[in-house]
Amino acid sequence: MLWADAKKARRIKTNMWKHNIKFHQLSYREMEHLRQFRRDVTKCLFLGILSIPPFANYLVFLLMYLFPRQLLIQHFWTPKQQIDFLDIYHALRKQSHPEILCYLEKVIPLISDSGLRWHMTELCTKMQRGTHPAIHDILALRECFSNHPLGMNQLHALQMKALSRAMLLTPYLPPVLLRYRLKTHTTVIHQLDKALAKLGIGQLTAQEVKSACYLRGLNSTHIAEERCRTWLGEWLQLSCSLKEAELSLLLHNVVLLSINYIGTRR
Repeated sequence: MLWADAKKARRIKTNMWKHNIKFHQLSYREMEHLRQFRRDVTKCLFLGILSIPPFANYLVFLLMYLFPRQLLIQHFWTPKQQIDFLDIYHALRKQSHPEILCYLEKVIPLISDSGLRWHMTELCTKMQRGTHPAIHDILALRECFSNHPLGMNQLHALQMKALSRAMLLTPYLPPVLLRYRLKTHTTVIHQLDKALAKLGIGQLTAQEVKSACYLRGLNSTHIAEERCRTWLGEWLQLSCSLKEAELSLLLHNVVLLSINYIGTRR
């Protein structure tokens, strides 16, 4: 399966080079394949480096057996491990959710516009009460996330660390690299969203829908397919309404749209 993925990724890259196609111009499935394959290759390269010293390959096999979640890609997980490991990863990113909501509450006094300040207060109150926010409630705050105080370039180091954990990215980097990784990761998701909106959610298989939801912050392993499709539709409605300068709002939606969704495991 990994070899087949490598050959498909090579075909896509070759076609991009021949026809001068950029990543964002690919179809949804091609973009998603390249995104996932890059992540898989990163893990494989790490194992390859560990195997370089003489006889180290024996140690690598032991480490793969002891730490399959950290060292092996999903192709090598059993069906039970896939569910268990995805639950573990989601539990890790959920730990950052209260911290992210706390930062949103802290910036309320920094919002100069009284209307936006009221909307942010209402949103935070709803989130604390366990209410799933409506799309128009979130979009009403897009100005706050395009510049001060919550624009991508205005986020503080601690905020970026919390958001990195929510995106399953390492938080142990300098602020400059944290901001770059968050921007890059969010831009890729935004490009995937536009391609998916063009394709149509109805064209996705059940597994593709659940994978798309999980990438965007929802623990879809325990949610019915129809609820996942509904949630993904809400996400696309919001994402496709945003401009590049408002991607900080898309980044925060990993928490805002998933934390109180019906059916989500607590």
